[in-house]
Amino acid sequence: MTKKIQGVLTAIVTPFDASGEVCPKRLRAQVQRQTKYDNGVFCNGTNGEFFVLSLEEKLLVTETCVDEVNGKVPVVAHIGEISTATTIKLGKSVAAMGVDAVSVISPYFVPLKQSELIYHYMAIADAVPVPVFLYNIPGRTGNTIEPATAAKLAEHPNIIGIKDSAGSYESLRGFLDAVKGIPNFDVLSGPDHLAHQGFLDGCSACISGLANVSPEGVSLIWKHFRDGNIEKSKAAQDFISGLRKDLYAVGFAPAAVKRAAVMLGEDVGESRYPILFSEQDIATIKEVVAKYGTVPKL
Repeated sequence: MTKKIQGVLTAIVTPFDASGEVCPKRLRAQVQRQTKYDNGVFCNGTNGEFFVLSLEEKLLVTETCVDEVNGKVPVVAHIGEISTATTIKLGKSVAAMGVDAVSVISPYFVPLKQSELIYHYMAIADAVPVPVFLYNIPGRTGNTIEPATAAKLAEHPNIIGIKDSAGSYESLRGFLDAVKGIPNFDVLSGPDHLAHQGFLDGCSACISGLANVSPEGVSLIWKHFRDGNIEKSKAAQDFISGLRKDLYAVGFAPAAVKRAAVMLGEDVGESRYPILFSEQDIATIKEVVAKYGTVPKL
């Protein structure tokens, strides 16, 4: 990777067809929808339902995104698996497709010491020939990457940053403080409500699930910030924070994001995991789409 990854990367949904299979044609349409607003692509993440995709499907998703982006914006692919060996295997295959970087959650289900996390990430960074982002999401993995661990891992020349999706400002601030002054290591914010604050504090980019619902709205947080208009950036953030609060009230966020995208007319299909929306949930999502489907002048 020769160019610093900055701004917005959309944690892009994985579209399925009527039979529940990955649909490259529909995925290409979603990539186009994001690049229209200069949003980068983060594929095979939580919003991309990586946990129900086969290795072959993850490669298909990555290949489609890289091909459709065609160098216009950065593409980062998530490769985290439970085992170190499987993560490396997937990472090598993904790297060969031309991604700008990969992202790796800590192994899940198995509780790990910080020393084991260091070994895991070092082994991946040694083996995978593209830059690596750590990915902290303890609410899903059960394993927290501590700020001091991130600072230690930042010593590896192929580990270039961390995406923090712990959900709190305290966690994000902890990583920013721990790696302050370390060259060539960036912090990326995960929670959509912290994008603006993250930029203010020094995050290089945000990874946004809600950009699947409002690609323009999220892009404006970055664009106004980049242009020095902090007031407008904050206004765009307030819009997205309202969307987040109202939409996530129905339950598991990625499923709600995908259903909202469908209601907006995006042909992305149903989620694979066993999420059931009640009639009230559907009504709530419809209200959210009606309220936030059009971005006001921000």
